Amino acid sequence: MPDSTDGESRRFLTVPSVDGTSVSGVQVNSMKTDQEIREDVNQELLWEPRIPEPAAIGTAVVDGAVTLTGHVSTYSEKLAAGDAAERVYGVRAVANELDVRLTDQRDDGDIARAIAHILEWNTNLPTSQVRAGVQLGTVTLEGTVDYLYQRDEVERMVRHVRGVTSVVNFIHVNPPASPARIEETISESLRRNAALDARSVRVEVSDHTALLYGHVHSIHEASVVRDAAASAPGVARVEDHLTITP
Repeated sequence: MPDSTDGESRRFLTVPSVDGTSVSGVQVNSMKTDQEIREDVNQELLWEPRIPEPAAIGTAVVDGAVTLTGHVSTYSEKLAAGDAAERVYGVRAVANELDVRLTDQRDDGDIARAIAHILEWNTNLPTSQVRAGVQLGTVTLEGTVDYLYQRDEVERMVRHVRGVTSVVNFIHVNPPASPARIEETISESLRRNAALDARSVRVEVSDHTALLYGHVHSIHEASVVRDAAASAPGVARVEDHLTITP
């Protein structure tokens, strides 16, 4: 019979012995405890080279949900900490509450000029259709692109500009494809991907929004599915309704 103690899920199986008889009531751990997950998250933060001071980051875990607190010196470090936590097996969700405390203050005008340059040099982006405004280190992105991956690419580039403390992305995607074709394209991409079992994922498209259903084994697998959906022509938004079952 199932049992649950101290945040750990266990199950009991009937296991055959060497002589062919069976032994019931063998206890098998099917999930990591919150404490084990917390220890692994801390180790992953230490392992992540993009975080120079992991000791400044506090971690808490409740029912597989990780909360990150404390402070970092750049916005990209904050995002790297969230990525590190999401990579840990057993993590179901991450709340990134890290505060960005810049050690190198930059004028909003300097930040805006740096962003204009990196957008201009990226051949994947229609730079004339994307605008960036900066106020007190917060970057607001506006404009129109043809693909969701372009919208995400702009945000990824801006995140790493020195002096940025947060990013608000209002870029609109204006896709041309039909819902049926979008569903087919995403499903084909998932079937080709070796990182997951596409049979456990269902894709629906409505009003150029890709709706993802089913179950995956980790946040990383969920990210793979989201990225595949975001790369499909005709997708303007992705809604993740996937269930994570480690």
